[in-house]
Amino acid sequence: MRIEVTSDVFKLAQVFTISRGSRTEAKVLTVRLCEEGVTGWGECLPYARYDETLESVTAQIEGLEGEITHDSLYDLLPAGAARNAVDCALWDLEAKRAGKRVWELLGLPAPTPQITAYTLSLDEPAKMREQAAKNAFRPLLKIKLGTPDDMPRLEAVRAGAPTSTIIVDANEGWSAGVYADLAPHLLRLGVALVEQPLPAGEDDALIGMQRPVPVCADESAHACGSLPKLKGKYDVVNIKLDKTGGLTEALRLRDAALAEGYDVMVGCMVGSSLAMAPATIVAQGAKIVDLDGPLLLGEDRDNALIFDVAGVHPPVAGLWG
Repeated sequence: MRIEVTSDVFKLAQVFTISRGSRTEAKVLTVRLCEEGVTGWGECLPYARYDETLESVTAQIEGLEGEITHDSLYDLLPAGAARNAVDCALWDLEAKRAGKRVWELLGLPAPTPQITAYTLSLDEPAKMREQAAKNAFRPLLKIKLGTPDDMPRLEAVRAGAPTSTIIVDANEGWSAGVYADLAPHLLRLGVALVEQPLPAGEDDALIGMQRPVPVCADESAHACGSLPKLKGKYDVVNIKLDKTGGLTEALRLRDAALAEGYDVMVGCMVGSSLAMAPATIVAQGAKIVDLDGPLLLGEDRDNALIFDVAGVHPPVAGLWG
């Protein structure tokens, strides 16, 4: 099996800002596994929050030796972007060789469209209200917060989109005291969920704290091994393929989280339709789906995912799987 790794850049439709900074493009890695004239591919986004770079993840992938299977990847690579791209490329390769869709290989029903959140970039309240009003037709909006001035922004978005369901992502930007002060207002403004209000290393403060709005673990939840540390702190687990290290572990994490009584959210980094395609399988039956990466891009892959009033559709075979 031959492994190829390339770096690709997709321009964003507009500047995208979270509490950690702004970006104008998505820099991703594309992995191709070539065997006996068949090529499978996958995509990952190395994330600095987890000490990943394009160079370090490329080196991880190019350093693979021996037989590559979904099981062997657990020994060859840690959970993260590198394993994600290789695992998803392997699933695509296997589907093409078998002449079947990935969900058939997994013994799962064919996926159906799922309503997805649309993320509003962090900005001044007036501009966030404009963004919200422009996207008020969407049933689910996600707001990036995590600053000392979040309430005016939240109030502005609610005013701009009075009927949309709102979820909030603090990106680890609040302290326990700030979250406790904000929680009643989140409830008052109809927020349905708050992601990662506290830094992952400080989230023990959530134990025993009232959670009037469901709290979702993002940076605190990676693969199945993360689950024991979430007990008593979170109500929902956000599953992202770049954190779990691929579709294989994402499905295991989904089943394990549901078995332990958590609700599931399926999220994404900012990437192309190729990165979202495997996640549409994990998203089936999730409480919250947040696979809007391609909607934030100014350009995308060929055979891109379809987004319409029914939500994000599963990929066509020409894209992946």
